[in-house]
Amino acid sequence: MSKDERRLTSFDVAARAGVSQSTVSRALSGSPTITEATRTRVIAAARDLGYVVDERAARLRSGKSKTIAVVVIGRAGQGAASVNPFYYSLLGSVCTAAAQQGYQALVSIQSEPEQFFGQFIERGQADAVVVLGTATNRQAWDHFSDYRRVQSNLAFWGAPFDGPGYVRSDNHAGAKLAVERLIAGGYKRIAFVGETDGAQRQFSERYEGYRTTLEAAGLTASEAITAPGETREEQGAGAVAALLESGDGFDAVFSACDAMALGILARLRDAGQSVPEDFGVVGFDGLGVGAHSSPPLTTIEPDFAEAGLNLVEAALGGADDDRDRRVSVHLVERASAR
Repeated sequence: MSKDERRLTSFDVAARAGVSQSTVSRALSGSPTITEATRTRVIAAARDLGYVVDERAARLRSGKSKTIAVVVIGRAGQGAASVNPFYYSLLGSVCTAAAQQGYQALVSIQSEPEQFFGQFIERGQADAVVVLGTATNRQAWDHFSDYRRVQSNLAFWGAPFDGPGYVRSDNHAGAKLAVERLIAGGYKRIAFVGETDGAQRQFSERYEGYRTTLEAAGLTASEAITAPGETREEQGAGAVAALLESGDGFDAVFSACDAMALGILARLRDAGQSVPEDFGVVGFDGLGVGAHSSPPLTTIEPDFAEAGLNLVEAALGGADDDRDRRVSVHLVERASAR
């Protein structure tokens, strides 16, 4: 076999650059022990030869997969298409943050018990695992709650439990922004839609932020309003229907999530309520689809890039990273509040 027919190796690059093979390895891995002049010469030699680093071999030598597994938990009995778009936005941010740190992402969408799996680290497929998704799938979260007792390189968004590796929005700050925006629009009787006694811990925090902000402004906070429904949209629609039927004079809603807020807007439209003139609505999550609702939904949006970075860092940090990671939020001004 001629040299041109065999597979190129780092020894060929070393011969072309006039350095040792170990120098080639260090230069191409970004080692700070190599001068820029030598690194430039090695890179030029590799380019001239058409040499590409064997990443799999490099990972085997280092004992690291340079991969982060991302598990997206969906609702039981529903497929990937029904996953809340918020989690797809979060998934994209995690993949981007992983790539920025030199990792690739391995994605798994799980909703049924026979699918539950997180042992990517033990199989050598990943160095850390990020788990995110709906808190309503308690069987899935019970599985990952048990798993975190034996594996520390995990991070979570949306989990119904607390503890190391949990990343979340700054829910109190977001609720404050939402309520203050409605007050600034002249609304006086502001309701909160979303359950506060279920698996959604973030909803409880948003309610507390809603309550304390209203009280600070000298206004009255109501009990959280909920309604049954197969989807968040149905729950939001049912909640605002009950609100209108109560005759209590509410003129605005802070919705615990955008999906419910979209159902609220639809039901208000069906009821002949003009938004934002008769009724103001502010959501939470920053769903892109909110820009196309009628009217476009004003919302609180977490910094998705910051969220992705925090999840990757928390997962890789493992047991040594027990910070309470709160992702900053901002108001997205649209047209559902005057």
